Amino acid sequence: MGLWLFGCASLLGVGSPNIIVIYADDVGYGDLGSYGATGVDTPNLDLLAKGGLRFTSAYAASSTCTPSRYSLLTGEYAFRNKEAHILRGNAPLIIDTGKATLPSLLKSRGYVTGLVGKWHLGLGGQGEPLDWNGEIAPGPREVGFDYSYHMAATGDRVPSVYIENGRIVDLDAEDPVEVSYQDPVGTDPTGHTHPGLLKNQADYQHAYTIVDGTSRIGYMSGGNSARWTDEELPDIFLGKAVEFIESNKMNPFFLYYATHENHVPRIPHPRFRGSSGLGVRGDAIVQMDWGVGILLETLNRLGLEENTLIIFSSDNGPVLFDGYYDGAYEMNGDHRASGPWRGGKYSAWEGGTRMPFIVSWPGAIAPGVTDALFSQVDLLASLAALAGAEVPEGEARDSLNMIETLTGRSQTGREYLVQQGVGIESLRDGPWKYVPKGVMRDRRKIGIVDKQSISAPGLLYYLPEDPGEQNNLAGLYPEKVKKMKSLLERELGGIGHDDKEADLMGGAIERP
Repeated sequence: MGLWLFGCASLLGVGSPNIIVIYADDVGYGDLGSYGATGVDTPNLDLLAKGGLRFTSAYAASSTCTPSRYSLLTGEYAFRNKEAHILRGNAPLIIDTGKATLPSLLKSRGYVTGLVGKWHLGLGGQGEPLDWNGEIAPGPREVGFDYSYHMAATGDRVPSVYIENGRIVDLDAEDPVEVSYQDPVGTDPTGHTHPGLLKNQADYQHAYTIVDGTSRIGYMSGGNSARWTDEELPDIFLGKAVEFIESNKMNPFFLYYATHENHVPRIPHPRFRGSSGLGVRGDAIVQMDWGVGILLETLNRLGLEENTLIIFSSDNGPVLFDGYYDGAYEMNGDHRASGPWRGGKYSAWEGGTRMPFIVSWPGAIAPGVTDALFSQVDLLASLAALAGAEVPEGEARDSLNMIETLTGRSQTGREYLVQQGVGIESLRDGPWKYVPKGVMRDRRKIGIVDKQSISAPGLLYYLPEDPGEQNNLAGLYPEKVKKMKSLLERELGGIGHDDKEADLMGGAIERP
């Protein structure tokens, strides 16, 4: 690999390539044209796929956001950290600041590192209340990012403000921010008390403090001059991503561009309203694709396209209804957001973790399609190897150096990987899928939580012939079940989950 990398760098006349990870939110395997979507157009991502390497068996580490993001940045399965579940907006940082991370390793090799977009990995120290009105730390800076412009958690969780390099943007000192996920703070109207102020009605959990006509999870007061406008949020993040690229065009840089599309609340800019056949959910995907096009144009304008490795993927599978009555379920029609796979966000079925995954590096990666098994947890070791960084012993324990696979020089992928759902993990081993005894939970239709009890010895599927995970072969192949069950239990190491309904949505606040 080292000789190939040296030869490639010499051929291109460059040193280490710039690296951009575009990390979408709740975008499913079947939401892109290059993966079979028919209800929404994604021309820029389709062009990226046509000129790059498109993976058909690449996985997020989890079917929910915080765990997947934790795994991507640390190279460690999230179930190894009991704090790495869907976080409240005021949760403390869950990444140990002494841990090697993807940005810190790239930074050690001379990369300028930047975060733009969604964070949702906690801010501030453990065991102490966070003062939102001063320097917010520890946070992205303390885990390796030189520059950061981000939201604290998600669009549906307060605080609804931008944070740049550890400070809330445009904060008025005379109007301090206060956040609570237990007791009310301030006198702001909520979705419960003032439903007439809402653009879209929401379920009980999402009906607390109203910001820009949308109620959120949690209570917030103050910071009125700093609060975002939902329609403008994607443009703000995109602008900051472009600025970061322009500012570092003379340096090798790593940009973690974590878009908010199409996480709820789905409120696309007016110029994208009606741009798809799927309502606001599809419109948000079109908006995201447009933003990818702007990034590609920026690289071309600056002459950086042949020296930039781009990776596009998503943090978990799709979800139609996720707290807001925005018509996404009713407008979905025949669109298969998970593609041929079963399930979606929150579940350990294939649709929960099998992701669209595109890798592009013009001149270095030949266009094509690969079925190699790959996990996002492998990005740390793979990109560290590309940059010549050494992963410290004992760190990133689950991350494999798959740089040859990532760049298409090998068709050999992982032997197996763990797929984390809410309350249950499953195992992909070659063409086989094993789901152990437990309770599989999924979010379906209009706020219904589907719970399926799985009895011993579990479920076994042969995915090449059964992508929908419908034909349980456990009774026909007991030795295969035994082997995969043992392998999964060894990986989990006795780790269990609390069976709490609040876990499904992340830190549900107590009802008054």
